[in-house]
Amino acid sequence: MRIKCAGAGIGLVLGAVGLSGPAAAAASGPSSDSGIHISTRHAVPGSTVRVSTRACGSETYGKGEAEAGGQFHLFPGARTGVLTGEFQVPSGTEPGAYTVTLKCPPRVKVTGTYLVGTGNPSGSVDAGFGTGNDKGTQLALGAVLLAGAAAGGAIKMRRRLAGART
Repeated sequence: MRIKCAGAGIGLVLGAVGLSGPAAAAASGPSSDSGIHISTRHAVPGSTVRVSTRACGSETYGKGEAEAGGQFHLFPGARTGVLTGEFQVPSGTEPGAYTVTLKCPPRVKVTGTYLVGTGNPSGSVDAGFGTGNDKGTQLALGAVLLAGAAAGGAIKMRRRLAGART
């Protein structure tokens, strides 16, 4: 019986991993399809965004233009065949999706998208157990749950020991 349960559990895990493979491959996003890798795809106003591409082949120079950030140049990066460049998102940029376009000689043009947000969130998250500043309620609830788990474990072990004696 234990082998059957273990086999079923292993089968479920392998099935879940097998089914998540195509979803992970599909989630690689537009950067792999367009030939552009955008570092800090979720930028904030004032931050620097780095762009790299292999779409230019053996070229040693390219130009880029960001909708929010203006024009920039692409130069050879640390890896062979990769051109890299960077631009800064202006401080007054509104949140939203923006396009970056890269051009290389003779007629290579690739585009990608990056997001500009409002910055890092601040404050607490309302999860339904009071405010984030109310540590007393959270600690009391955690202590009650921990004590319940310990009591349940002690009862289970005591019952198991009593059953082994008979």
